[in-house]
Amino acid sequence: MRSVLFAFLLGLACIGLPAPSRAQDFTRTKDVIYGRKFGTALTLDVFTPKKGANGAAVVMVVSGGWFSDPNSINSPIFRQLFGEPLKRGYTVFAVVHASQPRFTIPEAIADVNRSIRFIRHHAKNYKIDPDRIGITGGSAGGHLSLMQGTAGDPGNPKALDPVERASSRVQAVACFFPPTDFLNYGGKDKYAFAPDGLLANFRLVMDVREFDPKTKLLERISATKARDLARKVSPVTHVNAKSAPALIIHGDADKLVPIQQAELIMARYKEAGVAAELVVRKGRGHDFNGAAKDFPVIADWFDKHLKKK
Repeated sequence: MRSVLFAFLLGLACIGLPAPSRAQDFTRTKDVIYGRKFGTALTLDVFTPKKGANGAAVVMVVSGGWFSDPNSINSPIFRQLFGEPLKRGYTVFAVVHASQPRFTIPEAIADVNRSIRFIRHHAKNYKIDPDRIGITGGSAGGHLSLMQGTAGDPGNPKALDPVERASSRVQAVACFFPPTDFLNYGGKDKYAFAPDGLLANFRLVMDVREFDPKTKLLERISATKARDLARKVSPVTHVNAKSAPALIIHGDADKLVPIQQAELIMARYKEAGVAAELVVRKGRGHDFNGAAKDFPVIADWFDKHLKKK
């Protein structure tokens, strides 16, 4: 699993891309703590345009294989991804979540939820409109983005923590090659995390355990519970008429996340009457090769759905 993940992250760092926004065009606030988990800080970086801010925000989920490395924020691919929205006046939040193998997909989802609540709660401080927040990411980051777009919630008005009272919903999603249905992954009834599944190398992300009062230990959940959980963390499960408009860019030669995943959720969006678009890149695999032309497309989507009319 590590070799697959490192290859993916190495690909992020080595792609030749045009230069992102110059350092003097924005200010960067590093390691803002948006939450804590077992005593460990959950952090995000804030990139604020020095001039021309449009009052909208774009959240960039820093995640590959549900592994979130803050150093990736400095890679060419991520700098180009958020550089385009920055040039257009968006305030960008690069969110780091708790990573596998220590933490699972449900926990990563909870972290991104928390980050959106935090950003919305502090919207006035960041000079952004709490009702104009978009989200982006690639691969696992795309999956987590779509979960926010389909399963964000209004918050708990009775929560003691004021951040938890804020909504975790977003108003637009734009992402690259995201997993969307773990129970029908590459074909009907194909479980992504089965020993022979396409995501078998990432099985630890679904190694969920529960406290057993008899053994007094954390025991692995049953196979039945695991599949039910896989359904709950699949974005296709949650698509409804109130889901955020979504753009997906996906290569038709992707062998890790088949384009079938994008097609499945696009069908759900159509059924729900949600604005959604799939951009197919011929011959592209699970990587960002040739993606420089896609970043303006991502920013255009946010312009369409987040800018004030």
